[in-house]
Amino acid sequence: METKTLEQIEKEIAETKAALENVHGSETEVYARIVGYYRSVRNWNKGKRDEFDLRKNFTLEDSHIYEVSEADTSCACASEAPAMTAKTVAADGSVASYELFVRKTCPNCPPVKAYMADVQVLGRSIDVDSEEGLAEAAKKGVFAAPTVICYDANGNETARCHNVEELQAVFEKELVTA
Repeated sequence: METKTLEQIEKEIAETKAALENVHGSETEVYARIVGYYRSVRNWNKGKRDEFDLRKNFTLEDSHIYEVSEADTSCACASEAPAMTAKTVAADGSVASYELFVRKTCPNCPPVKAYMADVQVLGRSIDVDSEEGLAEAAKKGVFAAPTVICYDANGNETARCHNVEELQAVFEKELVTA
């Protein structure tokens, strides 16, 4: 085995560092879908390019924050959901408390927040932009903002609403039956 001096080793290290500084790869061509077809991202206009840069890629399979069961993946988002989910208002119509899941940038959240502020029911607002809020939303199967989960006095879910019209249906029924 050949023995190297400290000078030889340092010379080899310097040569390797110089070689690494001069490494130049080729430019990667990125294609993404825009308005129904795939096109090179570098050819997009500034607005679409900025929109592309803001996109976040997310898949439930790659998420290590939550344990996702098969039942959780079958839920539809609020825009595809019917006016009320399978859990409708309880027979007595009572709502004792609520949880409101919102986002800071959601355009549909302010009217729902305003409506819930006027309701005489104990409740809390949960910001799903925070890690804790997102974890709680995932645990309860909330896939869209805004979502209001209404509970009866026993803590059982009685309704799940996504807009003011659905909330009015829940709370007007409560007023009529009370």
